[in-house]
Amino acid sequence: MDNIWARDEVQSPCVKICVIHPTEHLCIGCLRSMAEIASWSQLTPARRAEIIAELPARAPRLAKRRGGRNGRQGE
Repeated sequence: MDNIWARDEVQSPCVKICVIHPTEHLCIGCLRSMAEIASWSQLTPARRAEIIAELPARAPRLAKRRGGRNGRQGE
């Protein structure tokens, strides 16, 4: 009976940490752009899979800055 609700589609990469990075404009939780998040339900499974494949390469863009005095040097 559980198969009734099974869906053959790419699931959302959302991890429920929904905060948009101020300069990169990516969600710090799932690494998607605001446009990708907004259009996710309308995207084809193929396009969703493409986006999910691109997400790991986006992570370095959100590298954490060192805090304190060392984080401000070079600004």
